[in-house]
This record gives sequence, C-alpha cells and structure tokens, in this order.
Amino acid sequence: MRIIPTALQRTRDWARRWTDPSAGVLPASPGRVTAVVGVLAVLLAAVGCQPEQELELPAPSELEGLYGERTEVGLEGNVVDVEATQDPDQLRRGGSLWARVGPYIYAFSPQTQEIFQEWNGVAAVRVRTVTPDGTEIARAMLRRDELTSVTWREAKAHVVRARKEGTEKPGYLEDLVGYGEDHTQYEYSEQFVEQ
Repeated sequence: MRIIPTALQRTRDWARRWTDPSAGVLPASPGRVTAVVGVLAVLLAAVGCQPEQELELPAPSELEGLYGERTEVGLEGNVVDVEATQDPDQLRRGGSLWARVGPYIYAFSPQTQEIFQEWNGVAAVRVRTVTPDGTEIARAMLRRDELTSVTWREAKAHVVRARKEGTEKPGYLEDLVGYGEDHTQYEYSEQFVEQ
C-alpha cells in the first residue's frame, strides 16, 4: 500500500531540498546566493523603471459638439465639464424623477467612455443639467476609474432603456438614477428635488 504524503510533508521535503547544501539544488556558497538576489533586484528595478506615459488632455475644439445639441462642453483642469440644457416639459411631466435622471444620461454615454479612452489625462467628467435660463437642476461627476468594461456596458444599457422606454416605464428611470447614485458624486437642486 502506497501512502500519499500530506501537504505538510511535501512542504518539509521542499524546504529540506532548498536548504540542504548536499542536495545540490541550492548552491551553498554565499557568493552565488548574492548573485541570484542581485539578478532578481535588477529585474525588479527594470520593471519599476518604465517611462511614465505622458498625460493627454483634449483641446477645446475636440470637445465641441461631442454631446450633441443643447450642450456646452469645456475643460476645467483635468475634468471635462458638460452643461446640458434639460427640456422644461420633461420637468413638468416627470417632476423630480426627470430632474434626477438628467445628468446620468450624459455621464454614462458612449461619448463619456470615448473621452476616457482617448485622453488619459482626463480624471473625471462632470455633467450639470440646467434649465433654459441657466438654473442648475442637478450635477453628477463620474471618475475615470469608477467603471470597468463590464460596468460600462451595464451603465450604457441603463441609459438606453431609460431613453427608449422611460416615459412608459418610469422604473427604468429609477434604475438609472440608482445606478448613477452608486457610481458618481451627485447633487440635486432643492428647487427641483426635495431633499
């Protein structure tokens, strides 16, 4: 009958082979150990010394019209600012729900994902929705590292459902608001959303 060694016995055997100079596996001379450690240090240093990638920011002209009509896009430091004018009819018909959902329509758009992919120096995209007279309704800021490729797909799917069917099924708007509140820094105007 053959006995299978336990994990502990295998570990002891491995340690004995690596520390026993007569086993011939690990060189016993301190000079060879120092050489191996030196080679490992050089390899680790080479990996850590990769040249830094230059951070790129978009030019204002590259941002113009990116989000379509009724938007103004600019750059403040390394944050892209999007100001979107929200239709007053949406606010009259949809009330606070439409006021809350506004920024997420733009924050989770393919345009925002493209900004993060094209310009590695952009740290965040901040979206402000305003009335035609410039009164702020809501704002949300999405950080570059907040979404993965999987969560980007989820976010864009929420936007598509909200845009296509949100009027008939307000639950889709609620879902988008919930998702947005989980993934952005947000603020709603007390004039449009009761706190």
